[in-house]
Amino acid sequence: MKTILEIKNLSKNYSGLKAVDNVSFKIEKGHVYGILGPNGSGKSTTLGMVLNVVNPTSGSYEWFEGTTSNHDALKRIGAIIERPNFYPSMTAVQNLELVCKIKNISKDKIEEKLAVVDLLARKHSPFSTYSLGMKQRLAIASALLNDPEILILDEPTNGLDPQGIRKIRDIIQDIAKSGTTILLASHLLDEVEKVCSHVIVLRQGKTLYCGAVDEMNHNYGVVHLDAANRDDLFEFLKGQPYAVSVKEEMEGFKVVLNQPVDLGKINAAAFAQNISLNKLYIKKQSLEDQFIQLTNHN
Repeated sequence: MKTILEIKNLSKNYSGLKAVDNVSFKIEKGHVYGILGPNGSGKSTTLGMVLNVVNPTSGSYEWFEGTTSNHDALKRIGAIIERPNFYPSMTAVQNLELVCKIKNISKDKIEEKLAVVDLLARKHSPFSTYSLGMKQRLAIASALLNDPEILILDEPTNGLDPQGIRKIRDIIQDIAKSGTTILLASHLLDEVEKVCSHVIVLRQGKTLYCGAVDEMNHNYGVVHLDAANRDDLFEFLKGQPYAVSVKEEMEGFKVVLNQPVDLGKINAAAFAQNISLNKLYIKKQSLEDQFIQLTNHN
């Protein structure tokens, strides 16, 4: 698999604050990657460094397996790391023609890219008449004009309503199907789960997880149970090899599992200790549960 971008121990300090702390990961061709984390986790700073607009404090990164300079690599990249910024009185076509002139690329792809982002019917409308979602879609069209090998998006749905979010998500998925590698930063777990095949989870500049979305969500779930005598039940649960953690809640105990379990055997084992369970069921952890667990306990 061809490596598009490799980041090695990348760090960025601002007056003693570590915005990015020793981050490493690879972006391989043909996948959709999400950099996921709360606001202030280092997502935008990481993107800024690899796009040569922020100077790293330490570490390194390499585009296209080191076969090209960073300057030439940028010609093979499409990126949106700021809010859309076009001339309000100019139409979509006029704004994209200006982009082509600045980047010294052909104007031949303008209508094709407007079609990709579903703006062809509004190509002659002034930018000032566009909704926020349409402005974001025009920015994506602008980033696609050079047929980039990788498209980088920083919070592409920020501030959009549910309909606008859905539209951007569909466009990203269509672009990915065409073979373009995508790297997007987001604080929205739902966005990453629905669009991305791989995820890098950041918190306070540190990498908490890097890998496939499906593998992050590979878990044995949580057992919920209760009994009249909670003290005895708590002592029983603490001694079970399948229990990663035992937490008491208003409606009983929540037990995070580290292996598959048989609920019948749990019930029988508890009964053998004179504990009669009045609640016993299992629930698989969602990706959201996994994310909260990662960001709260690391």
